[in-house]
Amino acid sequence: MWTWSKVVRRIALEAGVPRFSTHTTRHLCLTDLARMGWELHAIATFAGHRNTDSTLQYIHLSGRDRADKLARGMDHIHAWRIQMLTSADGTTAEVSR
Repeated sequence: MWTWSKVVRRIALEAGVPRFSTHTTRHLCLTDLARMGWELHAIATFAGHRNTDSTLQYIHLSGRDRADKLARGMDHIHAWRIQMLTSADGTTAEVSR
């Protein structure tokens, strides 16, 4: 009797992609959720994991992904600082050092 995993395995081998499996799509899906900014606990719940350590094994972010996330966070912090340093009437507040 053929199982779904065996069918996918056969197709992957015929396509010349021997490392592709049904589990590959799970890794891709959870990684994409992380790239979209989902929180780790939300991804774990979606994946049916009780422990976020299990979820972390599925998420494969590149250095570029991490750098982009850091840059977005720093942009957000910078915008917040500018907002806090600017008063409601448009004048700049004094910055104490």
